Amino acid sequence: KGTEYYDQLNATFKIPTWYGIEFKTKFEENTGAYLDPSLTVPDGGLYSAGVSIPLAQGLLTNERMASLKKAKIFLQQSRADRDLLINDLLYEASIAYFEWLAASQEQQIYVNFLDNAGIRMDGVKRSVLEGDKALIDSVEAHITLQNRRLDLEAASLKRQKASLKVSNYLWVNDVPLLLQEEVRPKRPEIEALAIVLGLEGIADISDIQLTEHPKIRSLEAKIEGREVDRKLKRNKLLPKINLEYNFLSSEYKELNTFNTVNYKAFLNMSFPLFLRKERGDVQLAYYKLQDTQFEIQTTQLTLKNKIKAIHVEIGSLERQNNLIAELIKDYKTMVGAEERKFFLGESSLFLINSREQKLIDAQLKENELFTKRLLATAGLYKAWGKRGI
Repeated sequence: KGTEYYDQLNATFKIPTWYGIEFKTKFEENTGAYLDPSLTVPDGGLYSAGVSIPLAQGLLTNERMASLKKAKIFLQQSRADRDLLINDLLYEASIAYFEWLAASQEQQIYVNFLDNAGIRMDGVKRSVLEGDKALIDSVEAHITLQNRRLDLEAASLKRQKASLKVSNYLWVNDVPLLLQEEVRPKRPEIEALAIVLGLEGIADISDIQLTEHPKIRSLEAKIEGREVDRKLKRNKLLPKINLEYNFLSSEYKELNTFNTVNYKAFLNMSFPLFLRKERGDVQLAYYKLQDTQFEIQTTQLTLKNKIKAIHVEIGSLERQNNLIAELIKDYKTMVGAEERKFFLGESSLFLINSREQKLIDAQLKENELFTKRLLATAGLYKAWGKRGI
């Protein structure tokens, strides 16, 4: 019937602080025929400036404080995860390079023995034409030559596939590169490789420290975040007690009018009877923290055992490489002696090929063992979580 019952305007501006205290400014303008008397304000509105202080829940920690702390912790965790990704990427790139090196060396082995088979084929042909050798010897020499060519073709395919895999890791100014056919990998020295990967000076594994490992740093940051959550949940067990005090004035332009003569203060308090949800949240936060602590212990044990296993493997591979080097030396002596006996008419092409095949197998084994040694070094780099290169 043309009567304005009430019209309420309440605008508030808050400035939160780190410890849960909030500074507030407020403007109220309330009018109407049936307005609650407690809401009566001057005709031009009422201005207030005050502070709100939590006395129990939210004082030492609150959602805002916890979010800021976890944001800083997540930044540390993301850096550790980034280092872990870089570590894995460098390891994968190293594996690709070592496989390319092994394939290239295998191809070179077959090239060398193909040349030997070609020279022997020419010599047998001349001996057959001169009547010193039987025709069947030339057939056997040709079969050996064809087998060498077949092995070389398979090795060439393997090297090309390995070079394409290496190309996946070659970028310059965001442009991918493709290895050319004439490019060959350089065989690294084990000591130089250890220096490049940052593995020098870690021969003693009696007391393995993994505090700087990116995986451990990531889990430690995760534990810190879980601890922040647990403290926040425990804080919610406290009652909510908020004290607020506001200075009142109808003239905001005159600051001296904001004084203790005109004020509004109140105390709000609430507390759940059973705290079922809060106690459940605290227990869940504790279990999550405990789970992460178990995870970091398991990870440390796994990494330490892996490092020890790789050290044992490296020692064994070093001994195997020494043995295969002596074996190759003896096989070369045997092949050379058999070739001299053959051209003196005291041996056969079958025996030469048999001796030579054992020499080929030994050189391929040496190439395989050296590649395993390189792969073990790269595996040690990944297990330690070092930041070499």
